Amino acid sequence: MATLNVPQNGKAVKGSTRKPVMGVDLTAMVDLAFLLITFFMLTTSLGKMNAMDIAKPDTTADTAVRTPYPASKTMTILLGKDNQLVFYMGEASNSLMKVANLSQIRKAILQQSALIAKDHQNSKFKDLYVIIKPTNSSVYSNFVDILDEMHINKIKSYAIDDKYILDEEKSFMKAKGI
Repeated sequence: MATLNVPQNGKAVKGSTRKPVMGVDLTAMVDLAFLLITFFMLTTSLGKMNAMDIAKPDTTADTAVRTPYPASKTMTILLGKDNQLVFYMGEASNSLMKVANLSQIRKAILQQSALIAKDHQNSKFKDLYVIIKPTNSSVYSNFVDILDEMHINKIKSYAIDDKYILDEEKSFMKAKGI
């Protein structure tokens, strides 16, 4: 509601008339605002958590039945300490291991994925296989970042192997201080 307030103090000045000062009562507007805020707070839903599905192999299954990954299309990523990682293509004994950090691994994944797609363009299986091996010195946030990279780069087939770190991989990481 609007009210008109006429000031009672002061003398009239020659030639001027007293003009009423308008004042607005905002009580109803504040009530309405709080009702709307309460309504929208109660009717909206919070964001749903997004979880990534991870399937680890069955440890009780017979190891003779498992098919090995083709070495020509396999990239192995070893997570180390201080946001460092080691990656290589193929078998550990026959390949060149490279040290990188998390910001450089996306380029390497995209490069190797494009190379494999080009080399195997006539095959229906022309995807890169990635084996992720977190070590005891790696941190969980790096593991989550690598899984995010798999999702961002659309790597369809990747595996997590936290048990079988080869002697060649251990010695290389020890020599590099990772």
